Amino acid sequence: MASTSSTPQPSQKSTAGQQAVGKARMPISLGRESGGILVLLIFVVVLILTTSNFLTLTNLDNLIRQVAVFAVLSVGELFVILTGGIDLSVGSILGLSGGVTALLLVSGVPTPVAVCVGLLIGLAIGLISGLLVTRLSLPPFIATLGMLGAVRGLVLLLTHASTIAPLPGDFNNIANGYVLGLPSLFWILILVAVLASFVLGRTVFGRYIYAVGSNAESARLSGVPVKTVLLSVYCISGLLAGFAGILTASRLGAGIPTAGTGYELQAIAGAVIGGASLSGAKGRAIGAVIGALIMGMLNNGGNLLGIDPFYLQIAIGLLIILAVYFDHLHGLSFKSLRRPAV
Repeated sequence: MASTSSTPQPSQKSTAGQQAVGKARMPISLGRESGGILVLLIFVVVLILTTSNFLTLTNLDNLIRQVAVFAVLSVGELFVILTGGIDLSVGSILGLSGGVTALLLVSGVPTPVAVCVGLLIGLAIGLISGLLVTRLSLPPFIATLGMLGAVRGLVLLLTHASTIAPLPGDFNNIANGYVLGLPSLFWILILVAVLASFVLGRTVFGRYIYAVGSNAESARLSGVPVKTVLLSVYCISGLLAGFAGILTASRLGAGIPTAGTGYELQAIAGAVIGGASLSGAKGRAIGAVIGALIMGMLNNGGNLLGIDPFYLQIAIGLLIILAVYFDHLHGLSFKSLRRPAV
């Protein structure tokens, strides 16, 4: 009698991989952002009751402008986190893109050209990080940590560690203008969030991202170009970080070489507090925006109440720990539900 091999056939492997990609289409329960929404509502109620300036137009205008940059960074970071990676270079990319854009502007380069160069710089740095991860097989933490230091050194070198100002009025209006009575940064944030939500939720590429984060090997067996997907998410993260750098320079009216220092932690915190899992495949763009809004409101409320900013840093750190811990508990509960009865 011929023996039956237990080794899965290629067709079986492909089928299993296709099933993994199919399951990755709807990887997120509707309640993952509910915790962030609850925290946000609590903050709003507390600030309304404890301050008299929170609901003023001036304060809300400032809040939107503060949150927009962090939210754009968080959305870009989310793409990388969904694949199970991390990008620590976004703060440095922000500084480099803003600094180079400012240098070009003071040299007389037209605003559209300078902005495009700033975006391309962010895209190029993201591409380099992606190549380090996909071609040299470096861990994302190490690859992007190295880029963090190298890019920050580059911007300090190019700007001679000096603030670049003044900048043209048409450039400053990008972040400081108004459209339909609302800050232009509000509409920019809405546009970024909608586009990211569409890509992640309504495209094949979005399903590939979740599939890679869920199980890269199963995704590969199903025909997903895993390395291309990974390279693409780092490019997206770099591009949005470069865009955030341009918005920062426009908002401040100057290119500041130290801008974005520590923002990588803010970006990661926004994504995680908004429901993303550092293990990958869980999270949505709206969650990253909610997380950024929570941190912005925490800082804004702290300023209104006269709270020491060092306490606010502690609070943000605790929020990150709690978010990761609850995600861990959620994962354990999900595994226990799937465990077959003996």
